[in-house]
Amino acid sequence: MTTTDLALMPASELVALYRAGKASPVEATKAALARIDKHNPVLNAFNLVDAESALETAKASEARWTKGAPAGPIDGVPTSIKDIVLTKGWPTLRGSKTVDPDQPWEDDAPCTARLREAGAVLLGKTTTPEYGWKGVTDSPLTGITRNPWNPEKTPGGSSGGAAAACVTGMGALHIGTDGGGSVRIPAGLTGLFGMKASYGVVPAWPPSPFGTLANVGPMTRTVADGALMLTVLAQPDPRDWYALPPLNRDFTQGLDEGVKGLKIAYAPAPGGVKVEPDIAAHVESAVRLLEELGATVERADPPIEGAGDIFTKHWFAGAAFLARTFTAEQKALMDPGLTACIELGDRITRADYVAALDGRQALGFALHAFMHDYDLLVMPTLPVTAFEVGELAPKASGEEQWVDWTPWTYPFNLSRQPAATVPCGVCGNGLPAGLQIIGALHDEETVLRAAAAFEAARPWALPPMATA
Repeated sequence: MTTTDLALMPASELVALYRAGKASPVEATKAALARIDKHNPVLNAFNLVDAESALETAKASEARWTKGAPAGPIDGVPTSIKDIVLTKGWPTLRGSKTVDPDQPWEDDAPCTARLREAGAVLLGKTTTPEYGWKGVTDSPLTGITRNPWNPEKTPGGSSGGAAAACVTGMGALHIGTDGGGSVRIPAGLTGLFGMKASYGVVPAWPPSPFGTLANVGPMTRTVADGALMLTVLAQPDPRDWYALPPLNRDFTQGLDEGVKGLKIAYAPAPGGVKVEPDIAAHVESAVRLLEELGATVERADPPIEGAGDIFTKHWFAGAAFLARTFTAEQKALMDPGLTACIELGDRITRADYVAALDGRQALGFALHAFMHDYDLLVMPTLPVTAFEVGELAPKASGEEQWVDWTPWTYPFNLSRQPAATVPCGVCGNGLPAGLQIIGALHDEETVLRAAAAFEAARPWALPPMATA
């Protein structure tokens, strides 16, 4: 998308304007704050906005650019932090009434620290379901977050606030977290680029109660911005002992290499899950485009049978671990759906959990063997478009849990592979569809270059709310 609106301008273009002296971080920050004033009352994307701090940071950035000495590749770019992630000086309430806001907030999580070091302008904290537990965004603390394509629909979750903010220009760069699809689900339902890198690429701290399922990742309006943000986030942090050694990878390199010569597995509906017809058509068209761009495409379903049972045992056990020190009074303040998960987790035996660990290992082996034959795997990000707010699953589906309608995101949390979503069309109901692109473990570069090739060939639209 080409635009002169600073609020909708990609980060990569903003820094080019700063460098040329044609725009300033203060102007871009004011444009983002104006979007927040305009859209947040409807969408409820931010639960904390610190305009004074943001403008002070933007002024400091402007001074650095004037001297020709930016702090990093995103200096002066308006950015948000999901309210799961620690941010020094601001409460991190995790969508929960169980968290006391009146305590010292003295730490930045690794991703927050890297963004500050690179000069990002932090606007505030975006909404999340309580402790990020589900695939839609509403919580007892902050209420319902809405989808900019249709405010009666959910933006998905758990990074739904980040998605709603991103797609409407309330900042260019947005931190999401993804323990079972929580970056890719809302990016898919709102028409954004979102990526979960291989586990360990982006350091995280403190450890998530959901263990090695949990990732931090970028949510952006362009692939190039996602690659730029990932380059910043992937810098080392000694607090994460799971993090990969620093490899000094620049994910913005090679984005223009295209997909010619790549071998891609295409799974239109793994496991026989029913896909909304418009989504199926858009994904099929996207795959045909990848073929036209020079990729070899082969129909092949990934070996993800049983992933749902393996994932839910990990997820429910994590929820139970999260609440192990909560009092009865605290639990009474929580989302009833989360307390139900906690109760299910309490009933998982040690033998059940060890069996789930073994099942995860077997799934990982099978998927890595599958990827030995392919450079990439593509499939729909989700089988459904956005549905009514306040619901855990689409009403007409008869499904009860969020994992029921997200069958193709969490398998790659289990396997630790890189996975991204790109918008691939707008359905007849006016809502976006997503194409998920999955790579072999630690091969973020091929995922990114395929996403960039698709975007270049078929640029995606923003919702009318964003451009009005």
